[in-house]
Amino acid sequence: MTSTLGPADYPLSVNRPDLLRTPTGKPLSEVTMAAVLAGDITNEDLRVSPATLQLQGEISASVGRRQLAENMRRAAELTALPDDEVLEIYNALRPRASSGQRLAEIADRLETVYTAPICAALVREAAQVYETRDLLAREGD
Repeated sequence: MTSTLGPADYPLSVNRPDLLRTPTGKPLSEVTMAAVLAGDITNEDLRVSPATLQLQGEISASVGRRQLAENMRRAAELTALPDDEVLEIYNALRPRASSGQRLAEIADRLETVYTAPICAALVREAAQVYETRDLLAREGD
C-alpha cells in the first residue's frame, strides 16, 4: 500500500474527518447526540470500522511505527469476527492452552472463513514459537 497519509493527518477525527465512516457507511459528521437520540445511530455505528483502522495503520507506518501499523491491520481484520470468536482465539493463544493442531485450525479458519491472512500468519507464528519453547498444550491437557 502506498502511503498517502502522514503525521499531519493525525488525529483523523480532527484533521481528516472526511475519510471516516461508521461500519454502516455513515460519515463521521452524522454521528451526533441528536442522531443518537433520534435513533438514527445504532450500536453498529459506534464500532470502529476496518477502513478507519487501516488508515490509522497507514499513518503509523508513515512515521516508522511498523509494529503499531501491523497491529492496526490485524485489528482491521478482526472486525469481521464475532466477539465470541475473538475471545476464543485470545484464550487459545495463551501458553499451553492449545495444541499445534488447534492453532493451525484457527489460522486456517481465520484465512478461509474471515479472509484474515495477517491474523492467520500471527497465529501460525505463535504456534511455531510455542513449539520451539515447549509451550504447546501437552497430551491430555
